[in-house]
Amino acid sequence: MPKSVFRFLSRQPDSVELENEHYVLRLPRYQDFNQWHKLRSASRQFLEPWEPTWRRDELTEGAYRARVIRGKQEYASGQAIPLFLFHKENMTLLGGITIGYIRRGAAQSCMIGYWMGEAHAGQGHMFAALRLVIPYIFAGLELHRIEAACIPDNARSIRLLEKAGFQREGYLRGYLKINGQWHDHVMFSLLATDTDKGRITDSR
Repeated sequence: MPKSVFRFLSRQPDSVELENEHYVLRLPRYQDFNQWHKLRSASRQFLEPWEPTWRRDELTEGAYRARVIRGKQEYASGQAIPLFLFHKENMTLLGGITIGYIRRGAAQSCMIGYWMGEAHAGQGHMFAALRLVIPYIFAGLELHRIEAACIPDNARSIRLLEKAGFQREGYLRGYLKINGQWHDHVMFSLLATDTDKGRITDSR
């Protein structure tokens, strides 16, 4: 079980951290700007087809600071948990994963989204991040359902979700505006009852 310093059902601490012997997931900080800027700049053409349209000031320090502030506010209010993924050995930023649209009440669910720097893609890092995040969502946040949506052409993301045990549920027409255009998406889900206490393996 990954280490977690976060509990949604009690008073929230100032931060959240998930880690194992190789990776660390934590909230973005102001001092991460240089790594973030370098990685996102170098990965722009790789990421843009799968993300909302980048603003003109997307990579500025001011926009990044606003992003960090918004992330802290969303975390404090229980709406979302944006996390950066680092390689633990040298704290190199690899990408990010967000636990978003957290819904309590009858739903007890959330949606995850993720991105990976181009230089680090296809090396198993995001699967490793899911192995930390999924048990945290089910055991730490005590949610019942995780949703993830991806563009049908994004074969890499679909393989990742299927490997992590997500099941394909349906086809959503014009679901999200990505890179300036409305795109259909495929919806995937994972339930707490689909896993052994939220643990996933890499047997496939």
